[in-house]
Amino acid sequence: MFPFEVSFPTKIYFGIGELERLGQEAKSLGQKALLVTGGNAAKRTGLLDRAKALLQEAQVAYLVFDKIEPNPRTATVDAGAALAREHQCDFILAIGGGSVMDASKAIAAAAVSGRPIYDYMRGNPSGSGQLLVPVQEALPIMTVPTVAATGSEANHISVLTHWDTHEKSSINGPALYPKIAILDPSVTFTVPARVTAESCADIFSHLFENYLISAEGTYVQDGISETLIRLVVEHSITAIQQPDNAEARSTLLWASTLGISPFTAGGRGAGMPLHGIEHPLSGIYDMAHGRGLAILSLPYFEQMILQDRPERLARMGRHCFGVTVENESEAARATIDAVRRWYERMGITERLSDFGVTKQSLVQMAEEAVRIGGRGIGYLPSSRKLNESDVIAIYEACL
Repeated sequence: MFPFEVSFPTKIYFGIGELERLGQEAKSLGQKALLVTGGNAAKRTGLLDRAKALLQEAQVAYLVFDKIEPNPRTATVDAGAALAREHQCDFILAIGGGSVMDASKAIAAAAVSGRPIYDYMRGNPSGSGQLLVPVQEALPIMTVPTVAATGSEANHISVLTHWDTHEKSSINGPALYPKIAILDPSVTFTVPARVTAESCADIFSHLFENYLISAEGTYVQDGISETLIRLVVEHSITAIQQPDNAEARSTLLWASTLGISPFTAGGRGAGMPLHGIEHPLSGIYDMAHGRGLAILSLPYFEQMILQDRPERLARMGRHCFGVTVENESEAARATIDAVRRWYERMGITERLSDFGVTKQSLVQMAEEAVRIGGRGIGYLPSSRKLNESDVIAIYEACL
């Protein structure tokens, strides 16, 4: 296990009915909010109206910016930041899923700096790598997640798409940690089955990516990750079949927050290689991030982890998917089959070709995956150094 640092500065309120805190907690951040949301869900469910009422009761002024799209665009972020500056908003209130929360963090940063957010994404060339421009200043951020998926409600990362070039990349920095997060599971009761499935695949990926290629000796982190994976698998089907099941929704929401936290990732010395491979898919084809991760994960297991770290794959199967096979290699293969069956139960059965991906596009996507995901070092760190040929092979297996 490597040395690591934990910083978790977000104040979290968790539980059914905690949404009612929104007004008073918002008031602690300022007198005027830019309320950032998407175009449909929060309005359709009545959540946006309830949030407005709570702000009014607390005498907090607000301006609604409801332009956030899935895989949020840098141009949308820049427009939101300009609005926040023009109207002198004190803080950003994000009500929505991962796209809304990621966009809100970026808006908070650009509103202070006045810089195009793409400047942060491009990074600064430094030696053999490319370092992100860390976000040191931003407006205060408050999050109300409506989907259990990305964990963005309590981390310092924002993933954006620059549509002009179809680059999908991240920005990060200490200023992007939300000050307050209100996690009310009842807000997620209206999430459709398809989105719930994609969200569970995203949580799963956050957990297994660094787990499978982890440094030795991460016993505590392994135990936390295994427990969370098992709970996500167990409660995903319930949430899909019974969308208002409070126990299932609560479990998934808290698992999503912890799944990408330093409590699971710290000390592993491992990154998120599958996310790097997936980002060109959602960046170019605008497909749902979680669905892309699920489609890619099976050949990633087969071509990389099964060859390089079969004992980790077998361990995940035994602890999380009920695999009982003793032989390590056979247990690893049984784990892949168990994951495939779980995806099928959730309704994730597509191939990349179903989304318009062609063989002719694979080289470009692989180049983007290695360039952006590798931050200029020439490969994606995984169980081995993944080059463009490795990434193309994974894509080809999904067509």
